[in-house]
Amino acid sequence: MTQPLIGVGIIIINDNKILLGKRKNAHGSGSWRPPGEHLEFGESLEDCAAREVYEETGIQLMNIKRGPYTNDIFVHEKKHYVTIYMLGTAISYDAKL
Repeated sequence: MTQPLIGVGIIIINDNKILLGKRKNAHGSGSWRPPGEHLEFGESLEDCAAREVYEETGIQLMNIKRGPYTNDIFVHEKKHYVTIYMLGTAISYDAKL
């Protein structure tokens, strides 16, 4: 990889609980993370957050806002990610498994 990739992670809090899932088939496999993935060309951060949460969980979001970000370099995997975290409120909490 010659340049960083942009990731979008979405933090959904309900009743003081954060929605997390286990990573699979990616760097950090087996670790816990919020829903999210790569920002697609021409996509806004808010649209990416809504799309990724819906694709991964079936949950629709509202009140999507920008949160913190990280700048992570994974030397052994030869990957560099800037991950922008978004905050959102779920319209419903019936996640698909």
